[in-house]
Amino acid sequence: MSKIWFITGSSRGFGRQFTEAALSRGDRVAATARSVDALADLVTAHGDAILPLALDVTDKAAVTEAVKRAHEHFGRLDVVVNNAGFGHFGTVEEISEPDIRAVFETNVFGALWVTQAVLPYLRAQGSGHIVQISSTLGIGATALTGSYSASKWALEALSDSLAQEVAGFGVKVTAVEPGGFATDFSTSSLQSDPLAAYDGVREAAAARFSGMPAGDPAGVGPALLKIVDAENPPLRVFFGSFPLKLIPQVYAERLKTWEDWAEVSAQAEVAQG
Repeated sequence: MSKIWFITGSSRGFGRQFTEAALSRGDRVAATARSVDALADLVTAHGDAILPLALDVTDKAAVTEAVKRAHEHFGRLDVVVNNAGFGHFGTVEEISEPDIRAVFETNVFGALWVTQAVLPYLRAQGSGHIVQISSTLGIGATALTGSYSASKWALEALSDSLAQEVAGFGVKVTAVEPGGFATDFSTSSLQSDPLAAYDGVREAAAARFSGMPAGDPAGVGPALLKIVDAENPPLRVFFGSFPLKLIPQVYAERLKTWEDWAEVSAQAEVAQG
């Protein structure tokens, strides 16, 4: 049976790939973008199978209305993809209030508003799959990614709690954690005004990022189809092979630090006389 999708940020990047993959196999998609003009070619190619919706996910009322329209149009929602988001690069000292608020408004609150809007429909039908597009940087931060990583760590936490809360309603949750891909992520990200004191940090980070492999985004659509078609989809899944080499090292370092300081941890719960 074909699926009904609701995908945010459908006009470019991963969102475009997800939308095209779903449509190409006969699924139907409510595709949101800030401007539906970017979806015109998909409407021409797929006709009534796609419902283009203009949406800024930071507008909670607009999100609620868009989800309502999608449900009324298609009659149900099977897969909801919180893809809309953008990056930010800058040291913690350099982060401006407007920039970090903008990052959280889209990456965290936007995903939250969509999730809250779709849940009544998913609970009522006793099924559904919410896919949160997180990041490898949502489980392992690096220099210059503090605000972006913080937003994705928040999304990871929301997804953890959500999965436990909605499992009894037949609703599944998956956080997709991509590594580096050949998209416009870097060029479309916000950049902090640099402080000269951190020039060395920026140079080291640039060297580190330049050595990371960039995956072909054409593969992410078929990959997501396998996840949403799985009987028991994962709560978390990497996109790209590099994260599986990197993140286990991050976790091993954390475990070692906790073990090294276990004596102090134990002392913290004992009154000192």
